[in-house]
Amino acid sequence: MRVAVLGTGALGCVFAARLAATAEVWVLGTWSEAVAAIGERGIRIHEDDETIHDVLVAGALTSPADAPPCDIALLLVKSYQTERAAGWAAHILKEDGLAVSLQNGLDNEAKLAHAVGPGRAAAGVNYVGATNLGPGEARFIVSLRSYIGEKPANRDRALAAASLLTDAGLCTSVVPDIEARMWEKAVINAVINPLTALWRVPNGELFATNERRELVSHLAHEAHAVAIAKGLKLSFDDPVAAVAAICEVSATNHSSMLQDIERGRPTEIDSINGVIVDEGRRLGVPTPYNEMMWGLMPRVGGANC
Repeated sequence: MRVAVLGTGALGCVFAARLAATAEVWVLGTWSEAVAAIGERGIRIHEDDETIHDVLVAGALTSPADAPPCDIALLLVKSYQTERAAGWAAHILKEDGLAVSLQNGLDNEAKLAHAVGPGRAAAGVNYVGATNLGPGEARFIVSLRSYIGEKPANRDRALAAASLLTDAGLCTSVVPDIEARMWEKAVINAVINPLTALWRVPNGELFATNERRELVSHLAHEAHAVAIAKGLKLSFDDPVAAVAAICEVSATNHSSMLQDIERGRPTEIDSINGVIVDEGRRLGVPTPYNEMMWGLMPRVGGANC
């Protein structure tokens, strides 16, 4: 099976490196230094046991025009890059292929479906933690179960994609209620991402003081209340405990938003806390703490994927 991984950041590197053992993998992105590094020596992955290995892929490109037709396209770019990446996916995806968004944020699926067609688009949720160490290089932190949403039109293709990811060591399930899974992660992201970025701390330090725990609680409960008001059935009743569990298994990880701030890139705050605030307004659910995070997070310019 031929897979295109759209994105050369930490998650793009980890997914591409894992999939290279079981599929023909092509990596596409606009970060020319990363594309060049991957083409020259492969993707360099640092494991938790301090081993380092370089993984070769079929190709690394900065233009979809040079890519062969692919069975699966995985979007692992920032949410503000979705429209461009979705256009690339439409260019390289086979007629019977499937494009899967495994991004942060709550507003990616519609953009992907618009570009490739509803029958060839699927929303997904990933719980893989990784830190970017430079062009084409990442530290793998943790991998929990990921999810791909199924529809009648793409169920077989979604199952094939999930099976491929699972065989590559990235355990993935296909679920009919992907919106609930997306909001579960949004509740967690709405806390971890902005707070780690503002305080410049790894995930494991979010519960270090009473003041931090109080802010965690406000953000988590607001986001959870919006999800419940939407009629979604989440897998947890205690959103603070859910955040704490993720922080425990990813204690050393620098969140994606913290990495963005450290590298002077735009953040995904609009697609996480911003969407929660907008949905809260629509449903009459107050979200003052999420609105505060949305306003506090810097918006910096210039980024590559």
